[in-house]
Amino acid sequence: GQPLGILDGIPVAVKDNFNTAGIETTCASNMLKGYISPYNATVVQKLLDQGAVLLGKTNLDEFAMGSGSTDGVFGPVRNPWSYSRQYKEKNPSKSPSENEDSEWVITGGSSGGSAAAVSSFTCFVALGSDTGGSTRNPAAHCGVVGLKPTYGLISRHGLIPLVNSMDVPGILTRCVDDAAVVLGLLAGHDPKDSTTVQDTFKPFELPDSIDVRKLCIGIPKEYNVPGLSSEIQALWSKAAELFKDAGAEVIEVSLPHTPYSIVCYHVLCTAEVASNMARFDGLEYGHRADMKQSTESMYAATRREGFNDVVRGRILSGNYFLLKENYENYFVKAQKVRRLIANDFVKVFGSGVDVLLTPTTLSDAAPYVEFIKEDNRTRSAQDDILTQAANMAGLPAISVPAALSKRGLPLGLQFIGRSFQEKQLLTVAKWFEKQVKFPVIQLEDMKSHDCSGFPHQKSVSSL
Repeated sequence: GQPLGILDGIPVAVKDNFNTAGIETTCASNMLKGYISPYNATVVQKLLDQGAVLLGKTNLDEFAMGSGSTDGVFGPVRNPWSYSRQYKEKNPSKSPSENEDSEWVITGGSSGGSAAAVSSFTCFVALGSDTGGSTRNPAAHCGVVGLKPTYGLISRHGLIPLVNSMDVPGILTRCVDDAAVVLGLLAGHDPKDSTTVQDTFKPFELPDSIDVRKLCIGIPKEYNVPGLSSEIQALWSKAAELFKDAGAEVIEVSLPHTPYSIVCYHVLCTAEVASNMARFDGLEYGHRADMKQSTESMYAATRREGFNDVVRGRILSGNYFLLKENYENYFVKAQKVRRLIANDFVKVFGSGVDVLLTPTTLSDAAPYVEFIKEDNRTRSAQDDILTQAANMAGLPAISVPAALSKRGLPLGLQFIGRSFQEKQLLTVAKWFEKQVKFPVIQLEDMKSHDCSGFPHQKSVSSL
């Protein structure tokens, strides 16, 4: 009967690579099938301490390796917008079952389950993880807000690691104000995570009246990449005009090493993956193969049975890059390129730019049948190209839904801010959100599920 905190009774969901005490944590992998953690991840515990109600764990690409949420053992995540009135009106089915069987679109990944949960009104807040865009990518495809905070601002303790030097817990909500509230609850030093900053974090409220006239918005020319759809380009230009018309200074800037970020990321990511996945050997916890000939054969069989092709492929690549004869040519060189990428951002923000405005994804969400025609590595390289550099530099970034495509699917734009300047970043994002008035998803079958009086069909929610 006593209030616990600001999230009393608020339904939340958590990506299934965050440890939850007493609840299975699988990373959508056979390797961790049946694994129940003895403790909560710090961010999960903070939500529960504030009175949040955990509705469940959400689907993802196995061990968060992917950009479509299609490669986990639970099967692919379907984007709720596939069943929206907006999408169905623009893409009428030839037969009643056709849309459901072949026309549904992906959520993006790897935090697709969390984005789908927020988008479909299942919960108000969901936690994702963001290593190369895994929170912002699905946020853009599902029409929700996806925030990746500055590296070190939120504890990673209890988040099963993918790339320790880039992983950040991400926040998915329906509006920017909600993201600011949750950030205030989760941010701050954690003695269990040595990578969190020591400085105390002061929670903040975003102002209702926002003046952007003193801001300088940077438009990085390198983000106009091959493959960027004409719709996204037009939306990006329109957003820049919005800021210009409101009195902000909008200038073109250059981040010259951005084109190298994906290759650099592939080397660093797979190297850290190889290291992190070494713990899953069938001895301490998780899956163990029924192989008794030798310890080595048990190791091999366990990892063959427990990991899918994507995970095994990244482990193989990472171990190749870390071989003694390759270490200097690949891993060390990639770390040097990472420093150049980070320095590009330092120079741009040092020149007076406050926030960068970029696209989040190359296009709207792809139909599942189209998405799976290409392999995971190719898809990840394409889909992370606009989001990944912020992870390399450890900068805060947020994707805000901006418009619907010609197919009736969400399109998002990304704002990248200075390190630990989340308040300024979220303030700019809130101003933009108020200008674009993104439409709320209209789920056609909500009435059949007795949701006709659901309050969020009319307006975006706020905690």
